[in-house]
Amino acid sequence: MNIAYLLIGGNLGNRSANLQKALLSIEQSCGEIVQSSAIYETEAWGLTNQPTFYNQALILQTALTPQQLMQQLLTIETSMGRIRSVKMGPRIIDLDILLIDQLILHSELIEIPHPALTVRRFALLPLAEIAPDLWHPISQKTIATLLLECPDELDVQKLSVAT
Repeated sequence: MNIAYLLIGGNLGNRSANLQKALLSIEQSCGEIVQSSAIYETEAWGLTNQPTFYNQALILQTALTPQQLMQQLLTIETSMGRIRSVKMGPRIIDLDILLIDQLILHSELIEIPHPALTVRRFALLPLAEIAPDLWHPISQKTIATLLLECPDELDVQKLSVAT
């Protein structure tokens, strides 16, 4: 079994309902969600002229390989109506693998750890809520430390309690 750390988010439609639907789909096809963070509302990163995002971090226990997991997450995105037309543009759902165990992997399909994790407050804050002592295998720092050192100043607000 692998322990995967995911970030789910979106900024189109009913954001809360979309996160819940994604959560259920992940549990049905990828493995057991053992912990989830609160939901956070976040300004858009990169392409900023768009609605704010809801984001949530998950800890997933899965028997899938990293490639199988990524393929399944892409399938869920498509089934929920995700259309990739503008890079970093608005989206109904976005499902990212942040880390899997202490794995370092670079392929055409996936990079683990997520290459931008250390500079994205909207990913580090919910992840630090549920896994502050998790070790980042490249930076050799904990998630809590990476959050303290994060240069990203975008506004990230907690909306709900963790489940």
